[in-house]
Amino acid sequence: MQNEKFSIFLTIAKQLNQKEITPLLMGSVGLEIVTGKNWDTQDLDIHVPGDKRGWEIPPEQAIYDWDDIMKAMLSLGYSFVDLHEHEFEKDGLAVGFGIMDTLPDFAGISLEELELHQQGDATYYLLTSEQYLKVYEASFKDSYRANKNNQKDKKKIAYLRDLI
Repeated sequence: MQNEKFSIFLTIAKQLNQKEITPLLMGSVGLEIVTGKNWDTQDLDIHVPGDKRGWEIPPEQAIYDWDDIMKAMLSLGYSFVDLHEHEFEKDGLAVGFGIMDTLPDFAGISLEELELHQQGDATYYLLTSEQYLKVYEASFKDSYRANKNNQKDKKKIAYLRDLI
């Protein structure tokens, strides 16, 4: 499956790798790669190492190596949009950064269980179908996300349960 947003992620991952950062592809783009199904992705969600307390600390302290990530994204032509969301934008595509270290507490996924992938010059982590199910089930419990996503997570959960 040809996926333009995945190609963009690989470009970003390669740039982050040069800063010794190995990103985790999250969200619907990652789910598309794992399942081969089109989820009508709207943005790109990338998780990187950070403080496991996540939203509980000031956003400028939450993500490790934030200055390096900022420089990498700006060098790729992205505009910085929002510190709280750690979000950038280019050509109508929003790219948000989250914290992979929150996965154990949030979804019960150990960082040691993450699968490392290599494609071309890019090294990155990608969740398995089972791990995506854990993430979407945990996300669905969040009333803000459940209301915001108009039941998209519910469809993904049902699909993943059938797949697994």
